[in-house]
Amino acid sequence: MPASAHTVVPLDPPGLLAPRRLLVVLGASGLQGLLLSPTYDATPTIQVMSRTMLVGLFALLAFGLFERWPVRLPPWLARWALQVLATAVAIPLGAWVVYTVITFGEGVPFWRDSSRLLGYAVITVTGMLFAPWIAMGALHRQLGFVARSQALAFELERSNLERSALDSRLRLLQAQVEPHFLFNTLANVRELVDTGSPQASKVLDNLIEYLRAAVPRLQQPASTLDEELQLVRAYLELMQMRMPDRLQFDVQADPGAARLRCPPTALLTLVENAVRHGIDPREEGGRIDVSAVVADGRCRLRVSDTGVGLRSSGGGLGTGLAALRERLALMYGDDAHLRIAERKPHGVQADLEFPAESVG
Repeated sequence: MPASAHTVVPLDPPGLLAPRRLLVVLGASGLQGLLLSPTYDATPTIQVMSRTMLVGLFALLAFGLFERWPVRLPPWLARWALQVLATAVAIPLGAWVVYTVITFGEGVPFWRDSSRLLGYAVITVTGMLFAPWIAMGALHRQLGFVARSQALAFELERSNLERSALDSRLRLLQAQVEPHFLFNTLANVRELVDTGSPQASKVLDNLIEYLRAAVPRLQQPASTLDEELQLVRAYLELMQMRMPDRLQFDVQADPGAARLRCPPTALLTLVENAVRHGIDPREEGGRIDVSAVVADGRCRLRVSDTGVGLRSSGGGLGTGLAALRERLALMYGDDAHLRIAERKPHGVQADLEFPAESVG
């Protein structure tokens, strides 16, 4: 159940003698003593100021004490009201203590000395007039600080929740991509086995080695472009073993692109679509060119093929690209772009662009 402002201690209250509070109280009570000193004919100004400052400290202690105690208050009593009341009551009590101490040993208590009783009354009345207002000002400032702190805390919590939701969504999308890629690759191996191809065993061995390296990376929130290019080369080598006379490929990358951050399986998704929807349906096969260029703080990936093209493939490039677009939107917002265009005389070109961010 949410805690009421009337029943709990304010969040992270300042210390009883916090430096800022101490300076304000000593300054205000010292000014009080300076202004009252002309009414004390036989008392030096410094002594009058000392008395008012001691009374001010007494009020400050009362204000700070009831800021923390009691921990719970009845519903009808607001803590700020208790603090203001305590400050007002502390003024006469503090002045009583101060005058009792300074007249100790004189044989006559201060309330039986008219001049000292007048001094006590002047400090008490003026203190009770101004101290509650100073306390209200401090409370107003503190409430503003607490409100800002709570707003920042809520904003931080909201950001953390949004980040957790984003991470969960990315994990879900990656989970959708993983079986998509694995099932397609295993289907290719099955085709070789069904046709009795002597390449089946070798392809399966290469696939096992490939998956041993690839699967751990699929769970990472981000990988390097160098790791992505290694996966792409391994994948294309597997596909080339399946159709050696129908697939040629080339992979090129700028030297400075190796340590750049890259969404996991992003480049692999583009290459897989080029093989499955471009090269595979074309009887004579084709060529796939992969390039990675870094310029002007942007990383630009291009996958082009000489396959059947968009129209011949029915215009649909599979669910992998749809999931990739959503992953890019979650990771980069509007700062990442994926463009698919048809090439002449045939084929498809996919361009992926996102901010160039180094890993580590």
